[in-house]
Amino acid sequence: MPDTSDLSVLIVDPNPSMRGNLHNMLNQAAITKVEYAVNSGTAIRLLMKKPFDIILCEYDLGSGTDGQDGQQLLEDLRHHKLIGLWTIFIMLTSEAIHSKVISAAELTPSDYILKPFTVDVLSGRIARAIERRAIFLPTYQLIDKGDLREAVKSCRAAELQHPRLAADFTRLRAELHIALDEWKEAEQLYADMLATRPMAWAHLGLARTLFEQQRHEDAQEALMELVETYPRFMAAYDLLAQNHEAMGQQIQAKKVLEDAVAISPHMVRRLRHLGGIAFDTGDIGAAERAYKQVVTKAKYSEFRDPEDHVNLVKTLVKKGDAPQASGVLRDMERSLRGSANVEACRAISAAMLHELSGNDVAAASELQLAAAALDTARGLSTQLKVGLVQSCLKNNLEQAASEVMMKLVNEADSDVTMEAAVDVFEKAGRHDLAQGMGQQITHQVQELMQDAASKSESGELKGAVFVLRQALRKTPGNLPVLFASVDAILRQLNMLGWEAPLAEQAQHQMQMIRKIDPRHPQLESLKQQYAATQHKYGIAS
Repeated sequence: MPDTSDLSVLIVDPNPSMRGNLHNMLNQAAITKVEYAVNSGTAIRLLMKKPFDIILCEYDLGSGTDGQDGQQLLEDLRHHKLIGLWTIFIMLTSEAIHSKVISAAELTPSDYILKPFTVDVLSGRIARAIERRAIFLPTYQLIDKGDLREAVKSCRAAELQHPRLAADFTRLRAELHIALDEWKEAEQLYADMLATRPMAWAHLGLARTLFEQQRHEDAQEALMELVETYPRFMAAYDLLAQNHEAMGQQIQAKKVLEDAVAISPHMVRRLRHLGGIAFDTGDIGAAERAYKQVVTKAKYSEFRDPEDHVNLVKTLVKKGDAPQASGVLRDMERSLRGSANVEACRAISAAMLHELSGNDVAAASELQLAAAALDTARGLSTQLKVGLVQSCLKNNLEQAASEVMMKLVNEADSDVTMEAAVDVFEKAGRHDLAQGMGQQITHQVQELMQDAASKSESGELKGAVFVLRQALRKTPGNLPVLFASVDAILRQLNMLGWEAPLAEQAQHQMQMIRKIDPRHPQLESLKQQYAATQHKYGIAS
């Protein structure tokens, strides 16, 4: 067994005797840096303060009474990036309930061990996980630094050095190509793997590349075959539902998610997805069931999201069930308090209840409070904010609606473009407000263009590129901005050195120009400038 004396371990288990037994087993395996967490909340708070090499987590953490189960904890840790790629997470369980085992397996812990087990079994599993981690660590470190190009090279080299793990490194390399939006390269890797070994993850990866290339019919065929062959492979259901949605097949997407939840009922994000699509397709009963499960399962999470309560209130209001909706609102007020996010969600929920009772004045007052709370709120979804805009318009709060939408367009991480913002007002029958919104955003983009030109003239090349990126986010199909952005990137590359990610941005933007206007007279000149920049640094086309 490799040296384990410096390894730190976090045991997550509510049972004192089990914690003691595990501690003794670890001591026998020469692991002495051991800490405890009695539930998911304690574990999360510890992991927020410092990392651990290994997490040994009991599956049943008393989730029925006072906390999450191990699967929900792992979901939170992965989603909120509290554990790194190199963290070894081993699930411990004596449960024989099939759905729970499936839920744990789909979240890919490093391993999971059925109780009872011996010290030899535990030390053997830990030794295997440590050896694997040591081999993958150089690649993981490159990924952590954001150097995905070098990580791809590292995977390729490791495939030759460690033939036993070649398939795992090929899988990681394909995932890196996906992260780089290199769908063709990933597709080829998955196809090559399937030609030698028919593995479920390779089938899924190939389907994902087809989906991302908008080859939805091919993706659907591949995914339906995958679900039929591997009926317990849950990620395939999620992608199949997404693919149905992309094809406008909402009812089929809902059916796929319902089938998935029936097999694996513990994944909170899948339940949220099901609730949303059920609501959109008018199946209020299914939406209510899904959102109730989300609120219940997330009750003991350190990352409770007040939007879950909003979604449940919205569903109950749609159903006309004011008493239940009021109860959900009271639960939000009682159990979630003290943040701007909660205040915004509370006000939105209260406004819906006032609308249901016909009290339009009170509804408008709550919507004003919600709009004001957004100034200090963080992390609320685009969907919720657009819904707030629509509610404000419905209640004749034009100024609040316009202000919320402008804030949304101007948020650094927003994906709402000028076209999408204008469309919200047009669909509400407010062409005047839509026109005003378009004019405001157009003026902002013009100011950004002027700022970028000024920065470029003064030698602030990186600043110019950054400003033009902001302008493109607001108007991604704006040809003058696209040309200015490519030109600014090429200036930076020529003056400050070659950067592969920046060069890829320029290529992507030139492809967008080609799609919009393939015969634009300036396009060929840009292509020649790009080729000359490549030649300057000895980079092959």
